[in-house]
Amino acid sequence: MRTFSQADLIEQIKKTSSKWIKTLDARHRGFFWQRGYGAFSVSPSQLEAVLEYVDEQQEHHRTRTFQEEYRELLRRDGVDFDERYVWD
Repeated sequence: MRTFSQADLIEQIKKTSSKWIKTLDARHRGFFWQRGYGAFSVSPSQLEAVLEYVDEQQEHHRTRTFQEEYRELLRRDGVDFDERYVWD
């Protein structure tokens, strides 16, 4: 089985998905991913809850932005961050 570093995996996901998104519509030709990324592990016992959460993400974002949600995740998990470097 081939192994990837987390950074290499994210790079491939960004590269492939960016190319795909740009083929969908002319409006997306300027699409690009931000430089950084966040990655969180999931306990197998919590997998179903996480999948349900992702399925309902559109509903979550009606009441708070992605940025608000991401800050909440970082704070909840005790991740120190500097607001100047989280968004680019």
